[in-house]
Amino acid sequence: QVQLVESGGGLVQAGGSLRLSCAASGRAFSISAMGWFRQAPGKEREFVATIMWSGGSTVYADSVKGRFTISRDNAKNTVYLQMNSLKPEDTAVYYCNLSVRNSGADYWGQGTQVIVSS
Repeated sequence: QVQLVESGGGLVQAGGSLRLSCAASGRAFSISAMGWFRQAPGKEREFVATIMWSGGSTVYADSVKGRFTISRDNAKNTVYLQMNSLKPEDTAVYYCNLSVRNSGADYWGQGTQVIVSS
């Protein structure tokens, strides 16, 4: 079993920045990738960004390219999402996701609220 603990959400004005963190823990596991999704009120959960644990390649949603940066700390099993130039439309609950290597198992964090005021 893998546990994901997110932190860093909050309230920020448009144009501001926030940094989300997600730390993974649990019994022996090997990470394939970690990423971030978000869900705004009344909308479906959507992909934001992902990073491959081996090699560090990244993929971003078009809506956040150039503003958000995903990074990882392999030693700490932690993924980060640096969010700059935030817009009111970035307001959502942000969820961390972890894919386990060679098992197909997928885990989710509890979510952290981000509110961007105009």
